[in-house]
Amino acid sequence: MSTASVAAPPSLRKTSPRAGTAHTPAPTVTDPALVRRAVKAAALGNAMEWFDFGVYSYIAVTLGKVFFPSGNPTAQLLSTFGAFAAAFLVRPLGGLVFGPLGDRVGRQKVLALTMIMMAAGTFAIGLVPSYATIGVGAPVLLLAARLVQGFSTGGEYAGASTFIAEYAPDKRRGFLGSWLEFGTLAGYIGGAGLVTLMTALLSSEDLLSWGWRVPFLIAGPMGLIGLYLRMRLEETPAFAAEVAKAETGRTKVPLREMVTGQWRALLLCVGLVLVFNVTDYMLLSYMPSYLTSELGYDATHGLVVVLGVMVLMMVVQPFAGALTDRVGRRPVIAAGCAGFLVLSVPALLLIRDGGLLAVAAGLGALGLLLVCFTAAMPSALPALFPTRVRYGSLSIGFNVSVSLFGGTTPLVVTALIGATGDMMMPAYYMMAAAVVGGFAVWRMAESAGRPLPGSAPSLEAGTDREEA
Repeated sequence: MSTASVAAPPSLRKTSPRAGTAHTPAPTVTDPALVRRAVKAAALGNAMEWFDFGVYSYIAVTLGKVFFPSGNPTAQLLSTFGAFAAAFLVRPLGGLVFGPLGDRVGRQKVLALTMIMMAAGTFAIGLVPSYATIGVGAPVLLLAARLVQGFSTGGEYAGASTFIAEYAPDKRRGFLGSWLEFGTLAGYIGGAGLVTLMTALLSSEDLLSWGWRVPFLIAGPMGLIGLYLRMRLEETPAFAAEVAKAETGRTKVPLREMVTGQWRALLLCVGLVLVFNVTDYMLLSYMPSYLTSELGYDATHGLVVVLGVMVLMMVVQPFAGALTDRVGRRPVIAAGCAGFLVLSVPALLLIRDGGLLAVAAGLGALGLLLVCFTAAMPSALPALFPTRVRYGSLSIGFNVSVSLFGGTTPLVVTALIGATGDMMMPAYYMMAAAVVGGFAVWRMAESAGRPLPGSAPSLEAGTDREEA
């Protein structure tokens, strides 16, 4: 269906107690019930993506034995993280396909498609035979499934954050956007918690022979639930307004305009996503394996500590999101960059101490600093781009940065430790990312409480409208 045939949902059409003018368009008044439904559906997709990441990261040692038999545990772990990182190499391709498509046919349709592909890729991993069964075909099939996942997630985060940002009222965009990363943490805790439970209940032999498949197979039913929720959504009011422009002669946006026409915003996006994802993947994806493989920490206890940190982050997340609405996105992101620059080394020294309290304190400090990014980025990143290219430009910038710097973090840090023998490499890597992120936040404009570029002001029915 062409975009010209899409009409704005009646509940989201522009209305205002004051008529708009050519220079001041009439505000969009949103229905809080529809906004909540949109946030839930978008967050569930992110939860699905990170359920897989949680499972893959926490069961990485077992997957290494299943798919990459070797007498060297470090080589097995590197091979497993190599397959993990390979999925990120195709994410920019997914962004190049799904991003422009989302600007052309609508956010809702593309988000439904990415949900189907993510669920299928994760489910397929649970069906792949082991290396002992089919030999080299096993890691090849694992890699193929990871590439399907990576391609689909190329359109997921940018689309979900765009969807929430375009539905949310201007004054609550930070709070509502923060629930996207709440879904990330919930999905990761669900996946990692399931692996932790299975590790505690199953013998090593059972986990190696069949137990590792169970978490991946759960993705099938989860994907169907998410698809149902996303198919019930209406298109965002901002996109509906762009469709109305198309009816009066608006032309399709070329890919070149999404890149060269937005080069400054794209550079800022890459820098912000770099610090966000390096620290995110370091804590949530790499630290469980670091505790077990590099520090010799007990696997089950190490997993439980990291899960506890993520629960703490979930509790703080909505409050931090609301804080970005009050004080701004820039101060919160800047505080996170400064914190990682100053506290990465002390936190890692605590983790290396090995005692339960010391490990919990070190990981807890990193987790609270990470909340500065998880709470602010879902509302800050979409605000970098105008509506007509938002999905496409954000998909390109986000996925290029994640592919080059975020998803490769476990592989690069493991290799650096192997090459140098320096166990402090994770701290140095996070500090370097903080410097890049600090420069990006210095150059970005504040977006809290303001309309998205290219969109009319957005008010919430029954609250903001009376203030207009």
